[in-house]
Amino acid sequence: MSRGFKNSAPFSNTNSCSSGVCMMSSTWRDEQHPSFLNFISCFLKENSFRSNIVPIAPDFIFNCGGLSVAFMFVTNWGGIDTASFFRKVQKLKEQFANFYVVITLPTKEQNDSLIYSYIKYGMQLGRPTFVPVRDLGMGFEKIVKIAHARGACKRQDALAKIKAEEKSVQAMEIYLQVVTSIPGVDSHDANVVFPIYVASDLLNRDRYYPFLFIACALKNDRTAHYQMHTFIYPNCCSHSSFL
Repeated sequence: MSRGFKNSAPFSNTNSCSSGVCMMSSTWRDEQHPSFLNFISCFLKENSFRSNIVPIAPDFIFNCGGLSVAFMFVTNWGGIDTASFFRKVQKLKEQFANFYVVITLPTKEQNDSLIYSYIKYGMQLGRPTFVPVRDLGMGFEKIVKIAHARGACKRQDALAKIKAEEKSVQAMEIYLQVVTSIPGVDSHDANVVFPIYVASDLLNRDRYYPFLFIACALKNDRTAHYQMHTFIYPNCCSHSSFL
């Protein structure tokens, strides 16, 4: 299997000072391939992050701009104990206000397995945010971008502006303008941070579409499920197959 991080490029940091601190779980580190750990080390240095190896419950904790953001980073979904995994997710989401789960899913089968398990263990959409990625390098880049964006939001008081204008149609535009002004952060990354699961850019990414069905499935809303499916795949199946 391709490790998927050899050609990954860092995003630029316009500040000469440190971007923040990355704390990596010693347990998680011991389970990773040395070449991937070398990639992580180089990527953090190139983006001005200081790093420490510590015995922590999440796989990573980033501190950026005085804000702590915790992550679980699953690098091998196929070999995971799903029951233990979701118990840990439920526990960590209560301990950390800013918590994300990044999972590498290189195959459709693994993607389908995650969707099935997500529903089986009764996960609530957005608590925490799940970020599926295709490879290891992309996964770690997403982690750094999310942490960096959250720190930038605090420094620029973007989240406070959104709360003050949450009833205004300009609220999301202000948030996206602030976050996407950060080098290396695109609109998709900004929506992941917010998070908004039904953002228009997600509809264009085929591997993410099963997440749009989770809310319908949890509510057993077959009509809504059918409407969402036909919106994405209008010629795929008939209405009777959902009823």
